[in-house]
Amino acid sequence: MLSLLPDSPLFATVNIVQVFMQCDLVGQVITTLLMISSIFAWSVMLGKRNELKQLRRLNHAFDQRLREERKLLDLPESFRNKRSIPYADLLAEAIESYWRAAAIGKEKGDDSLHARLEHAENAIQRALARQALRYEESMVWLATMVTVAPFMGLLGTVWGVMEAFSAVSVMQTASIQTLAPGVSAALLTTIAGLVVAIPSVIGYNVLFNTTKTMMTEIENYASSLADRIELEMQK
Repeated sequence: MLSLLPDSPLFATVNIVQVFMQCDLVGQVITTLLMISSIFAWSVMLGKRNELKQLRRLNHAFDQRLREERKLLDLPESFRNKRSIPYADLLAEAIESYWRAAAIGKEKGDDSLHARLEHAENAIQRALARQALRYEESMVWLATMVTVAPFMGLLGTVWGVMEAFSAVSVMQTASIQTLAPGVSAALLTTIAGLVVAIPSVIGYNVLFNTTKTMMTEIENYASSLADRIELEMQK
């Protein structure tokens, strides 16, 4: 049998529903929007966490395989067709740009290893910037939730308290019993705002730290890639 004791979760849920029903239309709309925002924030956090975890695993596997290859410039197409992997995208851009610069240089009769290397390094930087945007994608939504949710909750609370005092002002006699329901209903929006903001700020910080670590890793990989291409050119 379900318990309705004051300290039971079911009692707390029923109480929250009752308080929600006591809110006016503005309070109910704000609370509903915040609950929808909470679901959205959790979906973004979990989805981004899984995405970054998968990309990091693929990056490390690709890097390990690439270390087994003695030459980069003559790698087969299979290495350049994995654009979904950030490390592979950098490699493909570098190699394609290198050979494109070589072909153009030969046509103009001004082919030089320095020009090839410069084009390859520029391609790596462009791909690096593109992958940085990919890593940070959707993070802005969490930052928005962290900033906006508490203010939405505060707006609902201020509005509800104002409505509660306005209702009491027209009564001949006012007491805590008449004021308490309106104030408690108003405070529900503040709770809803914190329910959205607190997990969002924790999730944002965790994801930001993961993204920062992955950016350091891909920058190191890009530097290593450029060095390997330069060493191959000198042989």
